[in-house]
Amino acid sequence: MWRPEDRAASIYQYVPVEVGAGHRALRVGLAYDRSAGVLDLGCLDPTGAFRGWSGGAREGFTIAETWSTPGYLPGPLPAGQWQVMLGLHRVPAEGLPWRLTVSTSSEPGPAPDAAAPLAPWPQRPTRSGPPLPAPPGYRWLAGDLHAHSVHSDGALTVSELARLAVASGLDFLAVTDHNTVSHHPWLPDESGILLLPGQEVTTARGHANAYGDVGWVDFRLPADDWLSIVDDRGGLVSVNHPLAADVAWLHPLHARPRLVEVWHSGWWDRTWTAPLAWLLAFDPAAVPVGGSDFHDPSDSWRLGTPTTWVLCPVTDPREATAGMLLDALRTGPVSIGESPDGPALLRLGDELVAVGADGALLTDFTGQRRPVLGDRVAFAAVPGLHWLEDHQTRVLAVSG
Repeated sequence: MWRPEDRAASIYQYVPVEVGAGHRALRVGLAYDRSAGVLDLGCLDPTGAFRGWSGGAREGFTIAETWSTPGYLPGPLPAGQWQVMLGLHRVPAEGLPWRLTVSTSSEPGPAPDAAAPLAPWPQRPTRSGPPLPAPPGYRWLAGDLHAHSVHSDGALTVSELARLAVASGLDFLAVTDHNTVSHHPWLPDESGILLLPGQEVTTARGHANAYGDVGWVDFRLPADDWLSIVDDRGGLVSVNHPLAADVAWLHPLHARPRLVEVWHSGWWDRTWTAPLAWLLAFDPAAVPVGGSDFHDPSDSWRLGTPTTWVLCPVTDPREATAGMLLDALRTGPVSIGESPDGPALLRLGDELVAVGADGALLTDFTGQRRPVLGDRVAFAAVPGLHWLEDHQTRVLAVSG
C-alpha cells in the first residue's frame, strides 16, 4: 500500500529484484486500481544503469538480451540486484494498494509479432502559401519539436510517426519520448525525413525536452543538472509548456536553457498572451520554439501544429543533418507558425519579413504595432520577441 506520506518522503520508490547468473530475460508486471491513482514504472540494472521507463503508460515490461518492450533497453542482463522504479505520481488519501509480479528466464523468449508492413513513403505536400524568402544557399525547414511514439505513451511506431510527419508537410521531427532513449536506435532507419533524437525529461514539477544524441538524462536530478549534462554533450534543452495545467514549470533554475516551448498545442486561445509574457519574464534572450506534443492520430490536434521554422544552410531538406539542425536552433533565426501552410514571421538579418499575413499586425515586446499590407512585407527590426496577430489579437506567428 502506497500512502501520501510515502509520496511526501520520495516520489520515487524502488523495489529490489534479484536476477541470477545466466538469466536472459526479466519480466515485470504492475497491478493497481488505475481509476484510483497513477504509478509510474521503470527499471535500473545492478550497476545503476538505466534500462527503461514507461511512466504510467504500461502495466509491465520485458527486458531480454535481444529485444525489449518499447521504452526499455535490450541487452545482456547482469546478475545481481536490479531495481524496479515506481513513481508515485498520484496517490489518494486512503492509499493505493499495488502488486508487483516478477519472473526471469534463461531464454529471451520470442519477441512480439512484428507490426503490419508499412505503407510506402507518402508524397510531401508543398506549401500552399507564399514561398518563404531565404538567403542564397539556405532554406527554411518546417518541423515539429515535440512528438511521442510507442516508446512512451504515443500510439504510433517511429516508422508510422515519420510517415505521418512527411504527409503533414514537415522536413524534420523531434521524437521526444518520456524519460527514455529506447527509440533513438530506430531513428536513423527513417530516410524519408530528418528525425532529431530527443527525450522529454518528465517530472511532476515540469517537463523539458533534451535534443540531440546525448544519452539518457536522469530525470531524478535537479533541473540545473539536466541543462549542464545536455550542454556538455552538445545538445539543447527546452522548457516545455511552462503554463500547462498540472505540468506547468515549477523547477527552480539558476541557469537558463537556450530554448523555450512558447507555442504548444495546448495554447487553444491565442488571444491569451501569457506564454509570451512568461518568456519575456523568464529570459527574453531565449529562442522561442513550438511543439505539438503529438501522441495519437485521434487527438484533436495534428502533427506540425504548431510548426517551427528553422533556417538551415541547405537548399534541399534531404541534405540537413541533426547536428546542422541543432546548430541552427542554437543560433537562430527560428520562427513559429500555426501550420506549415500558415502565416510566417521570418528574421532575415536586420529585417523581419511577414509572409502570408496580409491584414495582420506586427507586434513587438515594446507594444509597438505595425500593419502588414501585402503577402510579403519586410520591416526594420530590433532584436527581441515579435509576433503577428490578427484583428482579434489572436497570435498567428512568433519570432525571437
